[in-house]
Amino acid sequence: MKYTKHDFMMSVLGIIIYITDLIVDIWISVKFFHEGQYVFGILALSFMLFGTLVVQCFSYSWFKADLKKTGQESQHCLLLLHCLQGGVFTRYWFALKKGYGIACKYSSKTNNFMEEEIDQHKEVIDRMTDLSMLRLFETYLEGCPQVILQLYILLEHGQVNFSQYSAIVVSCCAISCSAVDYQIALRKSLPDKNLLNGSGPKFTYLFYKLFTLISWMLSVVLLLLFNIKIALFLLLLLWFLGIIWAFKKQTQFCTSVSMEFLYRIIVGFILIFTFFNIKGQNTKRPVSYYYTVRVLTTLGILIVFWVFPLSNFSPDYFIPISITIVLTLLLGIIFLIVYYGTFHPTRSEETKCDEIDGKSVQRDCRVRYFLME
Repeated sequence: MKYTKHDFMMSVLGIIIYITDLIVDIWISVKFFHEGQYVFGILALSFMLFGTLVVQCFSYSWFKADLKKTGQESQHCLLLLHCLQGGVFTRYWFALKKGYGIACKYSSKTNNFMEEEIDQHKEVIDRMTDLSMLRLFETYLEGCPQVILQLYILLEHGQVNFSQYSAIVVSCCAISCSAVDYQIALRKSLPDKNLLNGSGPKFTYLFYKLFTLISWMLSVVLLLLFNIKIALFLLLLLWFLGIIWAFKKQTQFCTSVSMEFLYRIIVGFILIFTFFNIKGQNTKRPVSYYYTVRVLTTLGILIVFWVFPLSNFSPDYFIPISITIVLTLLLGIIFLIVYYGTFHPTRSEETKCDEIDGKSVQRDCRVRYFLME
């Protein structure tokens, strides 16, 4: 468990992507209002506020839990910082400040670490894992609806400006990178998991998430163009089913009942767009069921659109979109199979040997309750 210079550079890249995504969201919201498109402006602003407010709630709750664990009292300045939407930046400041010192002291030629040095590395890795989780929440809560909104405007009106193209590209990059970044941080922070080493597994996982997301978001946009009420009903139904699944699994991610309830709501929302493992169980059966439903739903949307074509929607425009949906879904499933069949890290043999009488190694970091895979 070592925090290296490469890890530090990836952490810096993470805050850059976070700030860029935030700036683009504000820019496009202001542009909508300036052009008199108040409905789109309100929606874009609502998506951004919803994501940031949820992230600040989790960040402050984790600060309180960490302070309580060390016997310290909650600090009112932390509450004020989070109310001013500065929780994530505060976390990045502490993590990067500590990480810079640790990374600069680390030497690739040195393999023997004192216990104190190991604790320092683990502390920084756990902090960056927390930030990866927060970025993951924010990008799915804000980025996915934002991309759907911009694609809807593009297909409905046929015209978008540079700011909207920027929002689509930046949001897609932020969503995909946050998923990969969290998977790397997750593997690094859990001692009984092998690391996600090499560019092959990382790019395979990236393309699996990216292609399945693109296919699904385009499908949702088509359904929105066909009938907004039906599309919203489908999304709400999927959200409701995701929440039920989270309650059925009896997640224990948060220390308070209210935050656990909010967490399960967020779990349901993220499950609308992608699969993830919230209890650490074997993923083979759940992921198979999830993407079977995804394939059937996508095909159903395409069939409905072909059988009942919109009069104001050109067939020449619809054909390439349909091909894109099918190809990206197919590629996403292929990358998913390759990842889980070849690259998916399993528990390390070294850790297995340390287990006694069936007792697993104690994982004392927050992510032991949230295992996105």
